[in-house]
Amino acid sequence: MPELLIEILTEEIPARMQGRASLDFARLAQERLGKSGLVPRETRSFVTPRRLTFWAEGVSEAQPSLLEERRGPRVGAPEAAIQGFLKSNGIASLQDCEERDTGKGIFYFAQIRRDGCSTSSILPGLLSSLLADFPWPRSMRFPTMPVRWVRPITSVLALFDGAVIPINMGAISVANETRGHRFLAPEKFIVEGFADYHRKLREAYVVLDARDRRQTIGRALDECAAKIDLAPKDDPALLDEVTGLVEWPVVLTGAIDPNFMDLPPEVLTASMRSHQKYFSCRRRDGTLAPRFLFVANNLADDGGAGIVAGNERVLRARLSDARFFWDQDRKASLASRLPKLSERVFHARLGSMLDKVGRMVVLAEALAAHVPGAEARTARRAAELCKADLSTGMVGEFPELQGVMGRYYAAHDGEGSAVAAAIAEHYSPVGPNDRCPTAPISITTALADKIDTLVGFFAIGETPTGSKDPYALRRAALGVIRTILENDLRIGLKDLFNLGCAGHQGLTEADGAIRDLLEFFEDRLKVHLRERGVRHDLVAAVFVLGEDDLFRLVRRAEALDDFLRTEAGANLLTAYRRASNIVGIEEKVHGVAYVAAPERARLEQGEERALMARLDEAADRSADRLAKEDFSGAMTALAALRRPIDDFFAHVTVNVANPELRANRLRLLARIRNTFDCVADFSKVESAGGK
Repeated sequence: MPELLIEILTEEIPARMQGRASLDFARLAQERLGKSGLVPRETRSFVTPRRLTFWAEGVSEAQPSLLEERRGPRVGAPEAAIQGFLKSNGIASLQDCEERDTGKGIFYFAQIRRDGCSTSSILPGLLSSLLADFPWPRSMRFPTMPVRWVRPITSVLALFDGAVIPINMGAISVANETRGHRFLAPEKFIVEGFADYHRKLREAYVVLDARDRRQTIGRALDECAAKIDLAPKDDPALLDEVTGLVEWPVVLTGAIDPNFMDLPPEVLTASMRSHQKYFSCRRRDGTLAPRFLFVANNLADDGGAGIVAGNERVLRARLSDARFFWDQDRKASLASRLPKLSERVFHARLGSMLDKVGRMVVLAEALAAHVPGAEARTARRAAELCKADLSTGMVGEFPELQGVMGRYYAAHDGEGSAVAAAIAEHYSPVGPNDRCPTAPISITTALADKIDTLVGFFAIGETPTGSKDPYALRRAALGVIRTILENDLRIGLKDLFNLGCAGHQGLTEADGAIRDLLEFFEDRLKVHLRERGVRHDLVAAVFVLGEDDLFRLVRRAEALDDFLRTEAGANLLTAYRRASNIVGIEEKVHGVAYVAAPERARLEQGEERALMARLDEAADRSADRLAKEDFSGAMTALAALRRPIDDFFAHVTVNVANPELRANRLRLLARIRNTFDCVADFSKVESAGGK
C-alpha cells in the first residue's frame, strides 16, 4: 500500500521544543488521517535541528465506501414529499426503497452508498490545516508563508505514493526534494520514498532519528574520555540538549587553561555547561579534570584541531569572566550584601527578598528547638545569610549556583562550617531524587525557607490549581515532608504553619491558610507514601483525627495496614461498618446524635453486658498504647473486640419496640464506632487489605 512522507525543512528549531514537536506532529497526523478513514499500518516521526518529519506506511488510496440508511416519508404520503426524498438522495425510483413498519407506521427506507474520496484529493487540505493548527509553544508570522511557525520554513517535502502533494504554502517550495547537512551537503536532492529519503540523508550527513544521534553522542563521549583515562560527567539533560543541536555529531576533546583550575569546580562546570554546552571530565577519584568534551556539527579537514582551538579560546574568555566575578565577590562579605536584597521582590504581596530573610531568621530560630543538635544562634545566622549570594556577580551570571557560591563565600568570610553548609543545602531537596539535608542547621534553614514560602502564598490565595504551580509549592511541600520523615523530626504541621504565620504581619485569614495547607499536605503525603506502599485511604484515616506529626502519622498508618491484613482486622472492619451504618441511618432519620454513654442498667442481655465490658477494656488499653506510640498494641487491643461484637450481632436485636431500650443499644453501637475512631477513622478505609 502507498506511503505518506512529509518533511518540514526550517531554520534551527530550539532544542527544548523538538521532542514535543515530533510527538505533536505524529499525533495530529494520525488523528486527522483517522477521522478521514485513512488509518495507516505504521507511522513514525523524526526531528533534527532543521527538519520535522512524519512517515506513514500502508495508507489507503481512497476512503472506504460508506453505506447509509435514510428514512423517507410515510407510505401514502403526498407525491411531492416522496419525489423530494428520492431526488435529495439520488434515488432513481421507489423500487430502490424498502417499506418497513416502525411501529408508528410504514415508512420508506433507502440504502445509500457513499463512495470515499481518493486520498490524493484529501491530503492537501488535511495537511494544510494540520500545519496551520500546529501547537508550537511560541510561533511567529512570516511574509513568505501562510502559517505561523517557530522558525522560517525553507521548503516542504510532501509525497504520497511517490507523487507530490500540492499543499498551499505561499512562496515556500513544496516538492519531492530536500537538502542535507547545512555545511557538509547543502545541495538539493530528489526523494522517491522514505527508504530513499533516509538513505540519502545519511549520505548527506544527517542522522534523522534523534535516538540514534543521542546514542552516537553518548558512545563517542565515553570513547573520547577513555582515551585520556577520564570519564565524562553524567548529564542526561545536557545530552538531550546537544542531541537537538546537531545533525551530524562529531565529539572532540579540549583542554582547560591550567590557570583557571583553582576556581571552584562548580564554577568551571557551570561555565562550560551553561554557555558552551561542554561536558566536563572526571578523574578516577571523582575530581574535575582540566579537559572537556564537546559536540561539533561539522567535519573538518584538519581533524577538528581548528574547531578545538576556537572552543578553547572561547572558554578562556568565559572563564576569565568567571575569574573576575570570583575575585570581585570575595572583596565584600555576604553580610554586607544583605541590604541589596531589599531591591529584589520576592512577591508583590509578600515583600522583598530581605523581608523573606527576616521572616526566615525568626522561623529558623524557633525551629531549632525542634531539631536535635540545632543551636538557635547558629540557625539565625544561617537563615540570615542564606540568600545573600543572590546579590553576587557570580550568581547573577550563573543563577544555578545560588547557594553553592554562598557556601564558598561564607567559608571565605570565616563563617562556621555549619552555616556555610546550610547556605548550600537550604534549597534541597529540589527534586524527588535529590538528597535531603541532614545536618541540624541545614534542616532548620531548609524548613524555614519552604514553610515561609508555603504559608505566605497560601495566605494570599496563590495556591496550585490543576497542573499549574508557578511557585513550585508542591515541590516545597514534598521537600518539607521528606526532610521531616528522613530526619525523624517530631513536630506537628500545625505548629510549623503557626510559626510561619507569625512572621507574616498584616496577613489575614491565617486560620484558613493553615486549614488549606493541611489539606494540601495530606494530598502530597499520600503521593509520597504511595511509593512506600502505604495506601492513601489509610493516610486519610489517620490524618482526619488531627494527627499532624508526620513521623507518628506514618507509623500509625503502617500499623493500621498491618492490622487490616489480618483475619481479625478484616472481620472487625466489617463489624465496624455494620455498627456505624446502623447508627448513622438512625441518626439521619431521627435527627439525633447517639453520643451519650450507654446506660448500664438497661443492658438486659449477657451479650450486651459482655460487649460493654470489653469496650471499656479495649478503650483503656488502646488509649494507653496510643499514648506510648505503640500503634500495633492499640490495634491488638481492638482485636479483642471481635468475639463480643460477633456475639452481640448474633443474639441481640437493636430495633426493638421499646424506644428506650433501642436508643440504649444504638448508643452501645455508637460506642463501638467511637472506640475504633480513637485509633483511626475506619470510615475512611476502603478495603481490609491489598493496595
